[in-house]
Amino acid sequence: MRLPLLIFMFCAAPACAQQGFEELRHEMVKVQIAARGIRDTATLRAMRSVPRHEFVPPELISGAYGDFALPIGSGQTISQPYIVALMTELIDPANAAKVLEVGSGSGYQAAVLAEIVDSVYTIEIVPELASSAAKRLKRLGYENVVVRQGDGYLGWPEHAPFDAILVTAAPDHIPDPLVAQLNDGGVMVIPVGSAGSIQSLTVVRKEDGKVVTESKLPVRFVPLTRER
Repeated sequence: MRLPLLIFMFCAAPACAQQGFEELRHEMVKVQIAARGIRDTATLRAMRSVPRHEFVPPELISGAYGDFALPIGSGQTISQPYIVALMTELIDPANAAKVLEVGSGSGYQAAVLAEIVDSVYTIEIVPELASSAAKRLKRLGYENVVVRQGDGYLGWPEHAPFDAILVTAAPDHIPDPLVAQLNDGGVMVIPVGSAGSIQSLTVVRKEDGKVVTESKLPVRFVPLTRER
C-alpha cells in the first residue's frame, strides 16, 4: 500500500495530514493484521495508535504503512507491520508489566509495546540508532521506554527479571543470558537461525524453572550482532 499523493496535494494542514495517516493505520490493521488472525485487542489498539510514519526515514514515508519491512540505515530495518503485531501478541502483553526488547532499531516496536505494558527496556547495539530512537520516543511522549546502547545478547541484568523479552534480530541460538533474565512464567519471542537464511520465529516459555520452546513460522531478520 502506497501513501496516496492526494494526502499531500489537497491536505497541506498538519491536522488533515495526520487524519490521512490515521486512516492508513486503520486500513493497515484491518487488511494486513486482523485479516491474518491477530486477535489480541491491546495489540490491535496499539498498532492503530502508533504513528509508524514517524519511525521510517523521510524519503520512505510513502511506504510507511505498506506490507513490508523498510531500511532505516546502518544495515537495519523496521519490521513488516504484521510481524510487529504477531510478536507483540505472542508475548501476551496484557500480562507483561516489564518487557525487554533486544534491537531497538527506529523505536517502533518499543512504542507499540509501550502502548500496552508498564515499562519497556530496549537495547540497540548501533550507537546512531540508539541515540535517534531515544530522541524519537521522547519526542513522541513515550515516557515509559528506556533506551540503552549495548550488546543485546547479554540482556539488561540490572533490571531483570522481565515478564517478556522480544528480540528483533536473529542469533543462531537462543542466548542463555536472556533465558536467565526471563521471569518464571514469562515469554520470549525470538527469531533463531543463521544469517542470510530463513530463520524460525520461536516462542520460549519458562515454566517452573523449565524452558519450553515452540517454533511458530519461518521469518527473515537481520542477524543479531555482538560487541567485539
